[in-house]
Amino acid sequence: MKDVLARYIPEHATDAVFELIKLYGVHLKIVNERVTRHGDYRRDDSGYHRITVNASLNKYRFLMTLVHEIAHLAAFEKYGRNIKPHGDEWKLTFQKLMVPFIRPEIFPNQLLPLLARHFRNPKASSDTDATLSLALKQFDEATDKTYIFELPYGSTFKIYNGKIFKKGAQRIKRFECLEVSTGRTYLFNPNAEVELLP
Repeated sequence: MKDVLARYIPEHATDAVFELIKLYGVHLKIVNERVTRHGDYRRDDSGYHRITVNASLNKYRFLMTLVHEIAHLAAFEKYGRNIKPHGDEWKLTFQKLMVPFIRPEIFPNQLLPLLARHFRNPKASSDTDATLSLALKQFDEATDKTYIFELPYGSTFKIYNGKIFKKGAQRIKRFECLEVSTGRTYLFNPNAEVELLP
């Protein structure tokens, strides 16, 4: 298992992550990409703790996602199963588990201040922290996708499920975009990856 982990996370994090997996009795499954989530945790009917993480994530996002999911398990074990999935107990647990990894041997220097800021009050998804999300994406493999914030006003784009939108105005942090087929307006994070249409 440690050899498999080493292919997906930074080298200097491998031993500590492997110890967390053993400590919490995690059954880790690395899966093909799911567009709607980076990973998830569940306890199955037989009591096994199952965590899945997308294989396509870069090693820094993979590490954060895996620790995020282990934090769900640890928080449920410590505080009971009636807590909110991303409530205060989970945030405190995620911070505690993640802080030992926020160091230059594991993450590039340019990410460290962004991670320190993010983990003051971690969100349900690092994608909602646009600055951190964009910084993490620079370590992804190159794709033909573009970010919403890069598109000119009024341009047409397609998202992962094939739906087509027209970019509108920015409202505080997000962009209003009109779904072409229905005329409904949706809000997009500036770091959403889309395909620009001609």
